[in-house]
Amino acid sequence: MMKGGMSGMTTNNIDGSGFASHDDMIRDSVKGSERQVGGEHYKDCTIQPIEYIMKNKLDFLEGNVVKYITRHKSKGQEEDIRKVIHYCELILEHTYAKWK
Repeated sequence: MMKGGMSGMTTNNIDGSGFASHDDMIRDSVKGSERQVGGEHYKDCTIQPIEYIMKNKLDFLEGNVVKYITRHKSKGQEEDIRKVIHYCELILEHTYAKWK
């Protein structure tokens, strides 16, 4: 389970940001589930959204609801809530053939 990114990794990056380059990650054999690309908005999650989505066999639309509701406070805020609503509307439309 990913807990906060790439702890314990050594990096040789030039910019000193502390983040490993893609080449460093491949060289150090870091699994995709042990790192996050593009932010830290899932770092404090007890259960990573991808783990929950995969273990519960959620489809694309359901998975996006989980992803956006999980991160809304730390990343997208109101926009992520709107995305959750939109994906829920798509579930109603495509799964239950309902649309208001």
